[in-house]
Amino acid sequence: MPANTTASSGSSDAKKPGRKKGRRARLLVIVLVLALVAGIGYGAFWSVSTVRASYPQTTGSIELDGLDADVDVRRDSYGIPQIYADTDADLFRAQGFVQAQDRFWEMDVRRHMTSGRLSEMFGPGQVETDAFLRTLGWRQVAQKEYDSVLDESTRKNLQSYAEGVNAYLKGKGGEDLSVEYAALELTNDYKPAKWTPVDSVAWLKAMAWDLRGNMQDEIDRSLMTSRLSAKQIRGLYPDYPYEKHEPIVGQGAISPVTGEFDPEAEPSDDIGGGTGSGTAQGATQGLSTQLSSLADTLDEIPALLGPNGSGIGSNSWVVHGQYTTTGKPLLANDPHLAPMLPSLWYQMGLHCRSVSASCQYDTAGYTFSGMPGVIIGHNQDIAWGLTNLGADVTDLFLEKVSDEGYQYDGTIKPFVTREETIKVAGGKDRHITVRETNNGPVVSDRSNELEKVGQKAPVTNSAPDRAEGYAVALKWTALEPGKSMDAVFEINRAKDFTSFRAAAEHFEVPSQNLVYADTKGNIGYQAPGKIPVRLKGDGRLPSPGWTSEYGWEDEPLPFDELPYEYNPERGYIVTANQAVIDEKYPHLLTGDWGYGARSQRINDLIAKKIDGGEKVSTDDMQKMQMDNSSAIAALLVPRLMKIGVSDPHVREAQKLLEGWDYTQESDSAAAAYFNAVWRNILKLAFGNKLPRELRVKGDCLNVPPARSNGPLDEQKRLVRECGQRDADSAQPDGGDRWFQVVQNIVEDQDNEWWKVPARGREEALESRDDLFGRAMEDARWELTAKLGKDLSSWSWGRLHQLTLENQTLGTEGPGLLQRALNRGPWNLSGGEAAVNATGWNAAGGYEVVWVPSMRMIVNVGEWDKSRWINLTGASGHAFSSHYTDQTDKWADGELLDWSFGTDAVERSTVDRLTLKKP
Repeated sequence: MPANTTASSGSSDAKKPGRKKGRRARLLVIVLVLALVAGIGYGAFWSVSTVRASYPQTTGSIELDGLDADVDVRRDSYGIPQIYADTDADLFRAQGFVQAQDRFWEMDVRRHMTSGRLSEMFGPGQVETDAFLRTLGWRQVAQKEYDSVLDESTRKNLQSYAEGVNAYLKGKGGEDLSVEYAALELTNDYKPAKWTPVDSVAWLKAMAWDLRGNMQDEIDRSLMTSRLSAKQIRGLYPDYPYEKHEPIVGQGAISPVTGEFDPEAEPSDDIGGGTGSGTAQGATQGLSTQLSSLADTLDEIPALLGPNGSGIGSNSWVVHGQYTTTGKPLLANDPHLAPMLPSLWYQMGLHCRSVSASCQYDTAGYTFSGMPGVIIGHNQDIAWGLTNLGADVTDLFLEKVSDEGYQYDGTIKPFVTREETIKVAGGKDRHITVRETNNGPVVSDRSNELEKVGQKAPVTNSAPDRAEGYAVALKWTALEPGKSMDAVFEINRAKDFTSFRAAAEHFEVPSQNLVYADTKGNIGYQAPGKIPVRLKGDGRLPSPGWTSEYGWEDEPLPFDELPYEYNPERGYIVTANQAVIDEKYPHLLTGDWGYGARSQRINDLIAKKIDGGEKVSTDDMQKMQMDNSSAIAALLVPRLMKIGVSDPHVREAQKLLEGWDYTQESDSAAAAYFNAVWRNILKLAFGNKLPRELRVKGDCLNVPPARSNGPLDEQKRLVRECGQRDADSAQPDGGDRWFQVVQNIVEDQDNEWWKVPARGREEALESRDDLFGRAMEDARWELTAKLGKDLSSWSWGRLHQLTLENQTLGTEGPGLLQRALNRGPWNLSGGEAAVNATGWNAAGGYEVVWVPSMRMIVNVGEWDKSRWINLTGASGHAFSSHYTDQTDKWADGELLDWSFGTDAVERSTVDRLTLKKP
């Protein structure tokens, strides 16, 4: 039945007297903008009621079908809800209802993405994305998990959650759900369907895709073979610097293990290399084009999830109470993901009024909209955080295919096929055939470019909708049914390290670093995940799929042989995507770790406090999260300062670096200039030498050097017009891998990477200092064009800006609608490989492309003294006061008080809603 109001109704926004005038003015602007959009496009005008129709009711009472008893929902001044119930079923019904109140549009888009049905909402532009996602089959795997793998209690919780979502949807039209639906209804007759438990399970597949490991590196290394030698490629993927950057755990932190893995072994120089690879010389061009096309396809898929590349990661660390001012552990976490509006995270508390067998949860933290439970946070006994482990859980396999099937050990095996129909709003249905080999789905089928591929390949495929040549199949642990959803609830209920590790054993995909602390003073770490054991090869390059010599063993790496740590003697544990354990570990987790610049900085900051006899406080943890120090700058600036510069304009810029402490504050001119120099160093040393297939479209870097006698206005014009100059060359992204590459060669003045041939008016560069000098010149002129001639007006924040975009209509809708739904920009501190990891991609510019998506500091045992912040706000409604009400504080490094106990929640409560049993 439709929700009935028995007390005050409507949004809490309408009930706060101090904000009426500001809200009214804001709403008038909103109405004008939306009216303009609608008027231009459709001859209709939206009203204030349209904008506000979807605002959630946060006070009074609402009848909710299916409840065993009344449920209380208390929200603080930021709209963050705390739910109180008497049974597990009621708790998760209420969670579904409340998340749908605030975030249903986001939830609906996510489930359409994971099931490959975006075209039903947004039309023909999403067909190729849908086809690729249908090929991966996330939805089918999630259905298998729900039907036959997950625990019965997990299925019940998922069902209760779905009932809560559907109770909210009942009787509501598009404009009652969000303003985005109102906009969509102008062009589409789409109506949301009921929520199902499988909709929730499938979202874990999307997160696993975002954190899938080294598949892009695998493709890139393969593409590099067209232009670089094996030695050069190894130099661009250097070994992890164990001597400088500590791994997460030390020796003795794993169970006795057996097996052989030689860390000194050289990776294969051939794609698939080794006996039986059978890679034909004549297929090289076809293979290169095939992988390049696949890379382009992959680039499109994470658009709704965020970038996946070098430097992206997270921070978490925990300090034992022996070294804290509280006498109990302190735990910090800030996952680094793409900036989204609304944020990926939804803060929430889930409380049983009395914890018992029928109501087992008293937990709070960060949840995913569309999925029950808490992903990161704490309960009454333990706290936990997550960072991406980065295990290599994907492999690409080259397949020899024909009309009859694919080759395997000298025989032809038939594809496993399924037919998929993609319904398209405003267009004709699209029919595709998904093919699978014993190595997984054939992902190369899903690219228009493949029609041009394979003309030189030694195998044929005359299927009308596919190209000739080698097919590419994807083997990925997430495409096998697993129990990760069970692990979420088990961690939420865990009471000690033993039960925490038991839960972690089920946290199969995505593989995460789990940090731990409990009220008894213990700290710990566990590396979970379904890690494949390869029969042959190391997963760094695609493998031959036509021989049984390659592939994976039937069983993954045993959980008891995965690294863990409990109360280490040093008194703290740091995870920031560095190597988990040193090279003596006998199993291969990955060869593509993050390179440890962030993790070592955190280790050093904590060790400095402890070695100095000081205790670490909550404030100290907060300051560490906002540390902006650049290790890249500390390496390069002393060398840059030794280079003689004759051009007075460039010398003026170089002087900015004198006395700079390498911190990247938003108002720092030195940080702006250094990062521009770093970007130009990468471009000059590596950019034009990499295969064109690796190119990343972005700002032009090669500004023709007019030098001091060139008019600055002419410089600006040249910067604007140089976009075509290097359209066919690749540009490094500037992640911590590139920092390690440069660090390895920086003392070698005559290294070949520093040599650049003459080009146009530009003289040849013969040494490191020649190249560094050119980079300083080019950076000066680049920033002159971007920030102006006057260096006193330069600042890092003016370059390094964050704009929050609504993830659908905010990126693809009409310009006026985008401006109505999006927010920003914010000028940010921090940067690449800094602890405050506001990442930017050197290939595309200085704009912020990944961020600490939330920050928390848990005060273990004194839960109400914990602190947290979200990137945006609780609400997904574009014009709610809680849409981005945390962003200013987030940008400034502030944290909110985090209430957990009943009394603390009561003191912070602003709005109360009772969900009543009918």
